[in-house]
Amino acid sequence: LGHATNMLLFVAGGLTSGRPAFLRGLQDETIGMSDPLPQALILTAIVIGLGVTAFALTLVYRFYQVTKTVDFDELSENE
Repeated sequence: LGHATNMLLFVAGGLTSGRPAFLRGLQDETIGMSDPLPQALILTAIVIGLGVTAFALTLVYRFYQVTKTVDFDELSENE
């Protein structure tokens, strides 16, 4: 689902033929510029995804250190 959302944002960004507001008088050089906002959103989503994955792996590792198992069925049998 995350990759599909990133691809949707990437495709929605597309190429624009308009002139960016901060480059007045340079319309010929900016034809075909892509919109940077979808690219920034995609990079942010990738970084957040990596952070959440690292956090989840850290939790699993800490759980293993405390319980010496990662099998929840085995854990419930020992209690």
